[in-house]
Amino acid sequence: MSGRARLALCAAAATLMASCALLPLVAEPTWLLQLIPLVAVQTGVGAAARRVPLGRPLTVAVQALVTLMLLTLVFARQQAIVGLIPGPDAFRHIADLFRQGSDDISVYAIPAPLTDGIKLMLIGGALLIGLLVDTLAVTFRSAAPAGLPLLALYSVAAGLSDGGADWLWFLVAAAGYLMLLLAEGRDRLAQWGRVFGGAPRSPGASPDPGAVAPVRAGRRIGAVALGVALVVPLALPAMQGGLLEAAGTGVGAGNGNGGTISAVNPLVSLRDSLNTDNDRQVLSLRTSTSDLSDMYLRIVSLDDFDGTTWKPAQRHIMGVPDVLPTPLGLSGDVKRSKVRTTVTAAQWYAQDWLPMPYPPSEVRISGRWRYEPVGMTLVGDHGQTTRGETYQVTSLDVQPTAQQLAAAPQPAAALRRQYTKVPATLPKVVARTAEEITAGAHSHYEEAVKLQDWFAVSGGFQYDTQVEVGTGPQAIANFLKRKEGFCVHFSFAMAAMARTLGIPARVAVGFAPGTPQSDGTVAVNQKDAHAWPELYFEGVGWTRFEPTPTRGTTPSYTLSDTPGTSLPDPALPSRNASSAPSAAPSASESCTSELRRVQGCDSPSAAAAPHSGGSGSGPWWYLLAGLGGLVVLALPLSPLLWRARVRSVRLGGYARTEAGAVAHTLAAWQELTDSAWDHGIAPDESLTPRGAAARIVRLGHLDPEAGAAVHRVADAVEQVLYAPRPRPATGAAGDVRRVIEGLRAAVGTGTRLRALFLPRSSVQVLWALSARWSALRARLAAALPTLRKPSQQQG
Repeated sequence: MSGRARLALCAAAATLMASCALLPLVAEPTWLLQLIPLVAVQTGVGAAARRVPLGRPLTVAVQALVTLMLLTLVFARQQAIVGLIPGPDAFRHIADLFRQGSDDISVYAIPAPLTDGIKLMLIGGALLIGLLVDTLAVTFRSAAPAGLPLLALYSVAAGLSDGGADWLWFLVAAAGYLMLLLAEGRDRLAQWGRVFGGAPRSPGASPDPGAVAPVRAGRRIGAVALGVALVVPLALPAMQGGLLEAAGTGVGAGNGNGGTISAVNPLVSLRDSLNTDNDRQVLSLRTSTSDLSDMYLRIVSLDDFDGTTWKPAQRHIMGVPDVLPTPLGLSGDVKRSKVRTTVTAAQWYAQDWLPMPYPPSEVRISGRWRYEPVGMTLVGDHGQTTRGETYQVTSLDVQPTAQQLAAAPQPAAALRRQYTKVPATLPKVVARTAEEITAGAHSHYEEAVKLQDWFAVSGGFQYDTQVEVGTGPQAIANFLKRKEGFCVHFSFAMAAMARTLGIPARVAVGFAPGTPQSDGTVAVNQKDAHAWPELYFEGVGWTRFEPTPTRGTTPSYTLSDTPGTSLPDPALPSRNASSAPSAAPSASESCTSELRRVQGCDSPSAAAAPHSGGSGSGPWWYLLAGLGGLVVLALPLSPLLWRARVRSVRLGGYARTEAGAVAHTLAAWQELTDSAWDHGIAPDESLTPRGAAARIVRLGHLDPEAGAAVHRVADAVEQVLYAPRPRPATGAAGDVRRVIEGLRAAVGTGTRLRALFLPRSSVQVLWALSARWSALRARLAAALPTLRKPSQQQG
C-alpha cells in the first residue's frame, strides 16, 4: 500500500473515531453504521481523483459533489433526479429536514430520538468534517491542521453530552488523530529512504533497531501525551475531576453541604415547548388532593431583574434536609393542608431543576440533589437531572383569605429593597401605566388584583405564542403597546409593574395544572409549560397570581365575591376555585407533516403511515448505492479522467537509461499530437515529425514560444527514429505542457471545454477495444478446429 493510500485510510478512520463522540447524543447508534460506507466512498473518490491525478481544487470539488450526491441518495432519493442527482425538490427537502433537525434539537433532551432531521445533521456534519480532514491531511499533505476539524467535532459532542464516559470518547478521538499524525510521519520518512537505518547489513544480519526508532519514539510520545491529558487533571483539585469531567449544572465547589449556584435561564426552552407540534408528556402525577386547580409545578423562581430580562440570582445551596423549613413569611393564622404527590419524569425529560408543588415541606428523591433555601428549590449536582426520576413531594396547600392579604403589613426592609428594585433603564411608561390601572386601590393586595384582572380580562390583551419575546429595556413597553404575547410577557410585565408600586415580586417558571387521566394520574405535557408572577405578602409569603388569559387557573383569593365589582370582598373568606382541570391547549386542526413524522396524530391513518426512518435499509445497501452513484458520475467524466491519466503517465518520470529516454521522447510526441487532435488538429500519419510540427504550429496559431517548443520535441523524435546514436533530450515534458497551454489560448471556450470533457483522441480507446475484440475472435476461430478434431476422432 502506498503512503498516500495509507494516509487516506487513517484520515477516514480518524473521522469515524471522532464521530463516535456523538453517540451519546442520540438514543440509537444506527446512524454510525450508515456513516461508515459513506465515509468509505468519500475517501475512495478522493484516492481515485488523486491517482488520476487531478489538480487539488478539482479533487476537492469532485469529493464535495460526490458527498452531496450521497446525502441526496440517503435522505432525498425520492425527490432527486433518477434517485441520485439533486434537483430543486431535493434541495428543498434537505433544507426542510435540516430545519426539522434544528427544531428537534431544541425540543428533545439528550439522548434524543433519531429523527430524520437529527440524522441528517449527524451524518452531514460528519461527512463535512471527513472532507475537511481528507483535504488537509491527504490532498494537501498536512495532517497537523486536520486536527482542528476533528477537535471541533469532539468539542460539539463533549459540550452537549452530560454522560460520564466523556474520557472514553476523548481517548478514541485522540487516538485517531495520533494515528493520522504517525501515518503522515511514516510517509514523510519513506520519501527519504532508509536514512535512519544505518549502514547496509548482510542478508543474515539481525534487524537494525535504529531503522524503526523514530516510529517507536513517535508512538511512545503519543501514548504519554494521552496519558497526561487523561490522568494529570485528576490530580488537580481545582479542576473538579479533570478537563473531561462534565461541567454539571453550575454547582460550584463545595463539600456537598454548601456552595453556590448560578443557573441558566430556564426560559430559553419555554417558548419552544409551547410551540412544539409534538406535545409529549413530561411528567405523570399521582396526588392526594382532589382539587387540581392550584397544582402548579414550580421549577425555579426568577428574582434578578436587570430591565432586560428576569433570571435566577446566584444563591447559596446546601444538602437536602429531611424536613424543609416553613416558607418565608407564612404565619400560623393562614389555613393550610398537606398534599402528597408522587411525580414520575419521562425518560427523555432532562431538567436540572426539580419540578415540585410550592411550597414543599418534604422531598424524597435519590441521586445528587442540592437545596436552595431562598427559592425552596432542588437543583441537580454535577450532571444530575430529572430524566426517568420518580420522587415524592409533601407540599402545603396554603389557603389565604382576601382579608388576610389586604391586611398584610409591610415586609422587612431588606426583603422589600431586594424585590422591589427596578433598573433606571426601565421605561417610565411601565410605572405610569401601573399607577393608572391601580388608581383607587387601598392596599397592595387590591393593586395586585387590579393588575391581574387588567391583563387577563379588561385590558384587551391576546394570548399568542408566536410573538417574539423581545429583548432590551423597551421589551415590556412594546408589549404593553401591542397587547399580544404569551405567559412570559404577562408574568414579566406584571412583576415589573408590581415592583414599581412597591410590591415585592418575582417570576416563577414551571408547569400549569395538567390533565386528569382515566387511571387516576395527572398528565403534564410540554404545552403545559408556564410562567407566572409571585408577589410577597407578609404573613402569607410568596403568593401566585395569574395574569395570562386562557392559561392556568385564577387563584381563589382573587375572585370577586360581590356582584358588580372585580375585587373580592376582604370581609368574606375566599371561595375555593373550581376543581375542574385546566383546559387543554387547542389542538391543531390538521395533522402536520412534523406530527406525522413522530406519530403524533390520533387519526387511524397515522398508524398505517410508512415510516421514513433509516432502519429499513442496512449499511450494505447504502454502500452499493454509493458505488452505483460513483459509476453514474464517472460515465460522463470518463473521457476527462482517461485523458488526464494518460497525460500524467506519458509526461511522468521514466528510467534513467537510454531505453527510458527513448520511451519518454516518443510518449511526449504522442501526447503532443493527441493534444493537438483534442483541439481540432487531426493527426496526419503521412508527414514526418518535422512536417507534422510545422502543421501543428500553422493550424494551431501558436505563438513563437509554443512553436519553438513543438519543433524541439519534433527534433528529439527525429533523433530517436533516425540517428545512429541519438542525443538524449531533456525538457520534453515541459515543452509539451507549454504547447498545450498555447493551444488552449488560441481556441474559443467551446473548443476548450470539448477538449477537456470530450477529447477527440479518446476515440483511441474504442479503437483499442475493437482491435482486442478482433484478436480475441481470431484466436477463438483458430482454436475451434483444434477442439473439433478430437471429438470427430472419438465419433
